[in-house]
Amino acid sequence: MSDSTIDSAIWSAQEIRATARRLATVREAALAGGAPGGPADAPRAVIGASWRRALDSGVDPDAEPPQQPLSVAELEHRRQKSQLAAVLPVLNEGLLAAADAAQQIMVVTDAEGRVLWREGSAPVRRMADRLGFDKGADWTEQVVGTNAIGTALVARRPVLVHSAEHFIRSHHQWTCAAAPLHDPRDGRLLGTVDVSGPAQSFHPTTLSLVSAVARLAEGELRTRHHRSLERLRSSAAPVLARLGGQALVVDPNGWVVGVTGLTPPDRVALPKAPEAGPLWLPRYGMCALEPLPGGWLIRVGRAEREPVPSRVVLDVSRRDGSTVTVSGPADSWSHELSPRHAELLFVLAAQPQGRTAAELAQDLFGDAGRTVTVRAELSRLRRHLGSVLAHRPYRFADGVEVELRLPARPGRLLPHSLAPAVAAARRGRHTS
Repeated sequence: MSDSTIDSAIWSAQEIRATARRLATVREAALAGGAPGGPADAPRAVIGASWRRALDSGVDPDAEPPQQPLSVAELEHRRQKSQLAAVLPVLNEGLLAAADAAQQIMVVTDAEGRVLWREGSAPVRRMADRLGFDKGADWTEQVVGTNAIGTALVARRPVLVHSAEHFIRSHHQWTCAAAPLHDPRDGRLLGTVDVSGPAQSFHPTTLSLVSAVARLAEGELRTRHHRSLERLRSSAAPVLARLGGQALVVDPNGWVVGVTGLTPPDRVALPKAPEAGPLWLPRYGMCALEPLPGGWLIRVGRAEREPVPSRVVLDVSRRDGSTVTVSGPADSWSHELSPRHAELLFVLAAQPQGRTAAELAQDLFGDAGRTVTVRAELSRLRRHLGSVLAHRPYRFADGVEVELRLPARPGRLLPHSLAPAVAAARRGRHTS
């Protein structure tokens, strides 16, 4: 059943029950391993892929999943550190009244699929309680199978899950729409916003509404970031004017607001917990880090030869994001990777002999002609990694020890990725 077919079928009021029965038939056939008789008998691509992941994770489609909700203290800790707390007013204003009027609930999760906030219709909240769909619950596919929140976290796009498209049978009376929320500074996944409720009360515009409000929330985060940069820029300008040599002023996340004696980059890769004092940076070599209100002053040293990093750890084992950690002669630092950069570095780590731009385009997109896109992404990576990466062919630099940390189960490698090389690695094959 195609996406367009399901969308039109769901929202015909006269066919809601028939649609649910048809979806249940499709689900039973798919879970039993039966081949669909035609496009109308097959699940949507996003749903079929999710069902397969749920089966691989050992989720029981006919049993209530065991929940281990967060403690009150841990829930409060995650709420306080979540960037989504700042945009709750935007989410509430855009969704809560409509959800409550339509007998739905609004749910906000973190990037690990943990429910941080839940508001809306009191009767529907009580229905959700019976499913364990409460604050602190784990709503990932590995625990509750196919659902809008967990599937949106994997697909990295807005997702609607209707009735029997849910993997677990007890969820078939629900329809949910969720959209991922990203940090506009670096694309990092922050969590999801979701509207859920009884299937019969769902409105055809809900998915569009959820998606639009998610974009508004991301816009609010972007505006807040720009304001903080402007404040730092104003205070940094007189400091830079008094300095000689080469220096940069950056915010706590490395975004550059001013430079002297240098071509200004967009961002500098800082350690996760930078401290004042000597600091080795892959692009600039040895530097001195000094605190400023709201950021850091980086004084670039004048070493004749840039030190070469000795070790790189690429960690793609976590389901909530990937990191690269570089150890230099005087320090080490970690950098959160975007999904595309995680794919690129995974391929380079798995292929130490290196890959040409055409080979990487085939690895990532299944199209050797997309070399322009590959070169652009590698150029962005080199802004952070500098001498860590070499080219002709693209590879980790000579003399750099590379450790690749993988998930315990190959099938969980970069679960959001559609790259052919990653898909092959999940099946235990290697790119050639």
